[in-house]
Formats: sequence, C-alpha cells, structure tokens
Amino acid sequence: MYEAVHAHPDGESTVARLAKTAADYGFEGVVVRNHHDSRGEYDAEEIREAYDVDVVTGLEIRADSPEQAGGSVGNYRTEQTILAVHGGSNAMNRFAVETDKVDVLAHPMAGGGDVNHVIVKAAVENGVRLEFDLSGVLRRSGGRRVRAIQSLQKLEEIVDYYDAPYVVSGDPRSHLEMRAPRELAALGEELGFSSEFIEAGLAEWGHLAERNRAIRSESFIEPGVERGRYDEES
Repeated sequence: MYEAVHAHPDGESTVARLAKTAADYGFEGVVVRNHHDSRGEYDAEEIREAYDVDVVTGLEIRADSPEQAGGSVGNYRTEQTILAVHGGSNAMNRFAVETDKVDVLAHPMAGGGDVNHVIVKAAVENGVRLEFDLSGVLRRSGGRRVRAIQSLQKLEEIVDYYDAPYVVSGDPRSHLEMRAPRELAALGEELGFSSEFIEAGLAEWGHLAERNRAIRSESFIEPGVERGRYDEES
C-alpha cells in the first residue's frame, strides 16, 4: 500500500522524513504529489535505498481553469510517474476525467464540488482514478468534519454503482499527519466503508506507478510500435 504526500515546500516535512515514517508505518511506498507550483528537489532513488521504501515522483496540477490545466498536463506528463489534477469545481472535475493523460482526479468534492453520473462515466472510460481524500475527516471537526464525511459517503455510492477506479489517501503534509494503513482502514469502517475498500484504494497508487513506469521505460517502446498514451503528441 502507498500513501500520497505533500512534501516541503508544499508541506512541512521533507520527502525523506515522510518516506521514513511511511516505512515505519508499514507502507510500501509514497507518492510525492506536490502542487506543480510548489515542487521541491529530492533524490527518489537515494531515499528509496536509505529507507527501503518506494518513492514515486508525482505532481498535482492546480489551475484556475481547464485551459490552464491543459497546458500544465502537456508540460509535465512525460516528467512525472503519476499526474493528478486538483479538482473541486465542476469544470475542473470534468476536465480531469475527460483527459486520459491524467491519472487521478484529486479532491473531487472539495470546495463544494460534486461528482455526478457524467463525471464518473468519463472517469471509467478514460481510466482516471477518483480520490477519496480522508484528510477532512482526520483533521477537521464539527460541521466541516460532518460535511467531509457526507461527501465521502456520496462519492462511495456512485463509485460503487459504476465500479469506477479510485484511490485513497490521508493526504498528509507532515510526517506527524501520516496514519498507518490499519488506522486508515479502521477510519473507513467507522464511515461505513469496508477495510478492503480502503486498502484497495491505498494499493492503487502503487499499481498506477508500476503501470506508468512500464509505459515510460525504453523497453516498452519497440521500433515501429505506436508510443504509449503519455508521450508528447507531435
């Protein structure tokens, strides 16, 4: 299972500190998902060897409009193993799920956003994972926590109905915010999800990384064979 993290300068802890904590908690890897305007420098291979945990390079596109996001997706797709789009508005949610170069629609229910049947069907068609972001339940209280729970439960209903692809994250921005897989599974059960549902969503980050690394590898591209879906269009 993998956790998707925001590291310094987008978060409070370094990639190395987050990776060490993830290893201590029993994760197989971390996906570094800093927003594209807050990228940091780190050596994924060096950290991987130091803590015996996979470090996946990633990026979360945060934009004011689908047009702006489209340019960023084109710029960063071939550089990153996992590419997410920060959703929340109906326009950004729709853009993300209709773009097959996007791996994950992050925070689809944030800021009053919604996920309807049209969006989920497009996610299924294009293989875009919908994120169950548990941070609102983990780190909010009162009415804001209640609304976060309701949003997650609504998302689960429609994802289950269409058997849509999804990922799960606690979205930590510090090693102190990280929770072990068993804790996240227990939280999911409190919300009405099965532990298997949560664990499958955590594992999906790793499956995405494995698939995309294969797509990007030189051995994947043979002479005369069409290039993979994530390569730049000529």
